[in-house]
Amino acid sequence: MNLSTDSWIPIVWSDGKPGIVSLRKVLEGGGEIRDLAVRAHERIALMRLLICIAQAALNGPVDYDDWRACRERIVPSALAYLDRWRHAFELFGSGQRFLQVANLKKPSGKTKEDESDEGNSTSKLGLALATGHNATLFDNAGGSERAFTPAELALMLVTFQCFSPGGRIGVALWHGKETAGNGSSDHAPCLSGGMLHALLLGDNLAATLCKNLSTKQRAAEFYGKNSWGKPVWEWMPEGLGDRKAVQNANRTYLGRLVPLTRAIWLASDCRTLILANGLEYGSYAESGWREPSATVVIRSVKGQPTRVVLPASTEKAAWRELHALTVKAVSRNPGGPLALENTNFDQQAFDLWVGGLVANKAKLVDSTESVFHIPVGMLNETSQKVYEQGVKLADLTEFRVMRAISDYHKELGDDLDRAEMKVRRRQIRSYVAAQFWTDLENAVSRLLEVAAALETLGPKSEWHKTAWGQAVWRAARVSYERACPHETPRQLRAYALGMKILFTAPAEPGGVEKETEEEVEA
Repeated sequence: MNLSTDSWIPIVWSDGKPGIVSLRKVLEGGGEIRDLAVRAHERIALMRLLICIAQAALNGPVDYDDWRACRERIVPSALAYLDRWRHAFELFGSGQRFLQVANLKKPSGKTKEDESDEGNSTSKLGLALATGHNATLFDNAGGSERAFTPAELALMLVTFQCFSPGGRIGVALWHGKETAGNGSSDHAPCLSGGMLHALLLGDNLAATLCKNLSTKQRAAEFYGKNSWGKPVWEWMPEGLGDRKAVQNANRTYLGRLVPLTRAIWLASDCRTLILANGLEYGSYAESGWREPSATVVIRSVKGQPTRVVLPASTEKAAWRELHALTVKAVSRNPGGPLALENTNFDQQAFDLWVGGLVANKAKLVDSTESVFHIPVGMLNETSQKVYEQGVKLADLTEFRVMRAISDYHKELGDDLDRAEMKVRRRQIRSYVAAQFWTDLENAVSRLLEVAAALETLGPKSEWHKTAWGQAVWRAARVSYERACPHETPRQLRAYALGMKILFTAPAEPGGVEKETEEEVEA
């Protein structure tokens, strides 16, 4: 199985038909391929691989002007590169293997990891599968013996090296020396900090690839003068003591795109493997290394403004962070993905894919992904601040809805604020919040319209006159009515009291901020 010539990447052709293709075919026929047909985390891992191959083949682009002229060179350069490095893309065999380390052996005597369920099963590479400690919610085959095709293993391997969660892990001998971590591991680079990833989308896969290439100049600004590096397969570490090769792998732009987070050796039966800790990459907080598709924001941590990566969340939809995702970062300042610089060329609206994995410590919770059509006006600071105000309007309105519902229940003698009502209070608020934010998500285009055409807001920021402001209040009214029955006389009286609270004053951004903070503290 050779990843450059054998089919393993799921795609959708331009006519809508599904297919599975090789790396060569992805690059060669990218104009005929509409998109990848994979999960969110698999998309990120595959795009990093394709970007790494293209940029290594081009040895660039050097700067923005070179990027504008490089698209026609990508295919011939990448195909020639894959021919030259074909031997490094073998999945099995006695020679160099793709993203696997040679001379990896189990130590004498079993470790706790070896003794656990499916401790050496290749199913551990499948992040969506129930194996070991992973949940069985979406996978009823957990615990049974599995067999995977080489094509499935190839996709699982690339994704696992990018997204494997930290936690307890087996120890192996790599060139006779124990792997690092003493049985524990950190998150892989793409999962570190729970980061939310963003990619520019083109009309086809070839255009998408080109739009997400960074430049040598950009890499030097963000990572340092000599940070370009080589893909890990060009300079495979011989072990943890191979200092220069390790530094290339975890401290350069190309080296980190396709990481070697875990030391892996697949058995030829496609059922078992040796799995241990690989190279250490460090989180953004520890190393300061910013992944190209990540967004860096300033958040309050222990009362201090701190730069952190914007995390993926199952509770807070990505559209509520678009004002941060669309900031063009300068040097190492906070901002969105590096590829946003490439929107300078045509000055037109573009599609932004946003997604990632959500983890709770060592356990994967869920994946998330969205696509947004971003007007070019959204890329300026004023529009981003207006968009943020629009999101804040929704936040404050949600607060008023919750307060109105609490007063409704209190009038009925059902005080949700009592300590013993904690579980029920959370259930009600969770239901209401889900309804409120789901309704608003369908109106995000209205908020983008306001941010792109500031004149619609007026000189006094009259949100209630905008389509977005009306959508917010409509969602608030619907959420309140669904949560508060009003059929009996007592219910009608309570309902009217809650409505009075809800509509006492317009929840313009800044209008009830002080009151909100005080009540939350109370």
